[in-house]
Amino acid sequence: MLTLHTADVLLSGPGRVPLPAGAVLVEGDRIARVGPYEELAAAWPHARVRRWPGVLTPGLLVRGADALLERTYYPDDPYETAELGPDPISEAEALDALKLTEARWGNSARRATQKLLARGVVAVAGRLTVPAVRTAVVRSGLTLLPAAAAGEPSLDPFAGRESAEEAFHGALDAGAPARFAVFAVAGPAELLAQGATTCVATVIGGRLLHRRR
Repeated sequence: MLTLHTADVLLSGPGRVPLPAGAVLVEGDRIARVGPYEELAAAWPHARVRRWPGVLTPGLLVRGADALLERTYYPDDPYETAELGPDPISEAEALDALKLTEARWGNSARRATQKLLARGVVAVAGRLTVPAVRTAVVRSGLTLLPAAAAGEPSLDPFAGRESAEEAFHGALDAGAPARFAVFAVAGPAELLAQGATTCVATVIGGRLLHRRR
């Protein structure tokens, strides 16, 4: 099925000119066309249309996946948060006290991947050694990449970036994998300031894996 994703502004890649009322036509797990919505809608009138507010961009990359997923524990809400609190736990002594099994690390990683998808993340970079964590990442749809340049691990893909475009993973071109995100901001200039939690949708492999309710 063809799906046409359109937003107020399309920013298809780093250094590119923003396109008002731009759109991405998705066929299967690939991008079929990129361009003005009116042109694509006229050429493919039977495509399903998804309209989003804000800015549609390439999906984002987060560094330090090993620290985020194998050295940080995300309490299960509501079952553990009453005792452990809602915040991620990364202090070594506190982690030792939890006596975490591989299964619990895997469950924690699944909760973390949902947080990443809700921030427009489509790929993580790092060396994962816990099988259950690797499985959680693969099943989430996120791409696992080799460790990237050093940087402070953070669920926020914009942390430590001088521009939002530095966090983009690839570009939106015909034939490229259909992985992108939409952020409810007025334009690209506001994206870094308002942050990744403004994400309203994340698409990976042509599938809508996150949609803010």
